[in-house]
Amino acid sequence: MLAQLPPALQSLRLPLRLKLWDGHEFDLGPEPKVTIVVKDPHLITQLTHPSLDELGAAFVEGKLELEGSIGEVIRVCDALSQALLKDDEDNQPRREVHDKATDAAAISYHYDLSNAFYQLWLDRDMAYSCAYYKTDQDTLEQAQHNKFEHLCRKLRLHQGDYLLDVGCGWGGLSRYAAREFGAKVFGITLSKEQLKLARERVKAEGLEGQVELQILDYRDLPQDGRFDKVVSVGMFEHVGHANLALYCRKLFGAVREGGLVMNHGITARHVDGRPVGRGAGNFIERYVFPHGELPHLSMISASISEVGLEVVDVESLRLHYARTLHEWSKRLEAQLDKAATLVPERALRIWRLYLAGCSYAFAKGWINLHQILAVKPLADGSHNLPLTREDLYR
Repeated sequence: MLAQLPPALQSLRLPLRLKLWDGHEFDLGPEPKVTIVVKDPHLITQLTHPSLDELGAAFVEGKLELEGSIGEVIRVCDALSQALLKDDEDNQPRREVHDKATDAAAISYHYDLSNAFYQLWLDRDMAYSCAYYKTDQDTLEQAQHNKFEHLCRKLRLHQGDYLLDVGCGWGGLSRYAAREFGAKVFGITLSKEQLKLARERVKAEGLEGQVELQILDYRDLPQDGRFDKVVSVGMFEHVGHANLALYCRKLFGAVREGGLVMNHGITARHVDGRPVGRGAGNFIERYVFPHGELPHLSMISASISEVGLEVVDVESLRLHYARTLHEWSKRLEAQLDKAATLVPERALRIWRLYLAGCSYAFAKGWINLHQILAVKPLADGSHNLPLTREDLYR
C-alpha cells in the first residue's frame, strides 16, 4: 500500500486531487477542480514525468479516470505536464509514408466512425472545420454559415462557375456554393459514410443538377484545367509533408488559367512542422488522425508557389478555431449518454479529449489555421482579381 506520493508530485501546487487504487487520496493544492483516479499502480511513476500523450493514452485505455469539467481537465493536466517536463525542444518533425491505401484507411478510421455521432455536436450542415465568427454573439450555425460565405466571396464565385471541392465532407459547402452562388460543383471525398449522407442531402435540396459528389483521391484529379475555382477545406492535413508538392501540382493542373485556389487548413507552429504540446501532437497522431502531418504556413506557401500558383491572400483563423472546437466540445459533453449509444466507449474517450484539447491548443497558439488564396496566372502573368479586398466586406 502506498503511503505517500513521489517527491516530484508532493512539491506541486495545482488544483488537482489524486485518488489511488489503494484508497488513498492526495490533494496537490487547495480546492481541487480536477481529480485523476489512478486505477493502475504502474501509472504513479509515470505521473512524475507526465507527457500529455501518456496521460491521454492512459485515459483512453481505461487505466485512469478523469473527474471535473473536460476543459478544466485539459488545463490542469497541461499545468501538471508543464511543471514536470521540459518543453518540446527535442521533438522531431514527422515524415510519414502516404500512399492511396494508407490515406484511405486513415480517412475511414476518422470520418466513418458514425454519421449520427457527428450530428450530435456539429451544426446542421455538419461543417467539420473551423467556423468564422463575425461577432461574439454568433451561434455555431451562424458562424459556419459565415465561413461558407467567406470562402465563396474570397473565391469570387459567380453564377455558372465550375467549383472543385477537395475533401467535401458531408457536402455543406458544396450545397451552399450551388444554392447561394449558382455554382456547378464537383466534390470529392475518401469517406464512404460522408458520401452517402452528402448525396442524400444534395437530393433532398434538389441540387442533383448542380452538385456531383464522388469517392476520389486527389492524386486522380483531372489535369485539364476544367475547373474555374478550387476549394480545399480541412483536407491537406492528411496529405503529408512528403506529398505537399504533389498535392499542389494536382490543384494547379485542375484549375484553369486565371482561376483561384483556396486552401483552408491547420498549420504547425514550428517552421519544420514538428509537433508541440509535450506529446499532445503524438496523441492526435496515434488516436485521432493517423498519419496526419501539419506543415508550417511557410512550407505550404512555398509548395503552392513552386508549382506556379501565386499566393494573393493569407488569413489566420486560429482564435476562430479555438472557439469552434470549444462549441463542439460543449455540445458533445451535454450529450454524453446519447453519444455512448452511438460509438464505443474508447472512441468517446478519444473524442472528448480531442475536442477539448484542440480548443486549448489553438487558444495557446500551439497550432494555427490559415486560409491561403492563390491564383493561377494567365499566360502573360496577369490575373483579374480586384485591386483591394473591399469587395469581400461589402
